[in-house]
Amino acid sequence: MTDDRDRGRDTDRGDPELGELAADVDATLGRAVKTVEFGRRGFVIALIVFALVVGLVLPWVDGHAGWQALLGEAGAIPQLFAATSIGFGVLGSALALATRRWWLTWVCAIGGWFAFVDGILAVWSQQSSGISGVPGDGPGIGLVVAAAAMALLAIQWMKLAWSRS
Repeated sequence: MTDDRDRGRDTDRGDPELGELAADVDATLGRAVKTVEFGRRGFVIALIVFALVVGLVLPWVDGHAGWQALLGEAGAIPQLFAATSIGFGVLGSALALATRRWWLTWVCAIGGWFAFVDGILAVWSQQSSGISGVPGDGPGIGLVVAAAAMALLAIQWMKLAWSRS
């Protein structure tokens, strides 16, 4: 008794065109498994990344913008948030949108949540800065915009990552 795999092998040996077609189908299936289609969500992610970039140029701490916080001018916690939001939010999202690799959606989803937690800690550190002696009279509008953008970005990436079971 022969199973379906044996029949397929016999067919491949008998007809080289069918063997080429089977190889082409296997290659296409392999690419489909490794890539993701964004649809409208890709546009939404791109808009949120733009909002994050806008948040990075607005004031975060004592008039210092987010990119200045990345250079260490605003304290350690805002610097960590600037690094993770740029790394996962901007660069990771751009790479994932450009390459459409499935594993990058998970990197952006998990990294986005990590960056969001960093953002909440950065906002908190500026609200309690009078006690700790850290510079800042409260979070700037850019810090709040960046933290909100990271929350939205993490939600979008998580939905996309879980869309394929």
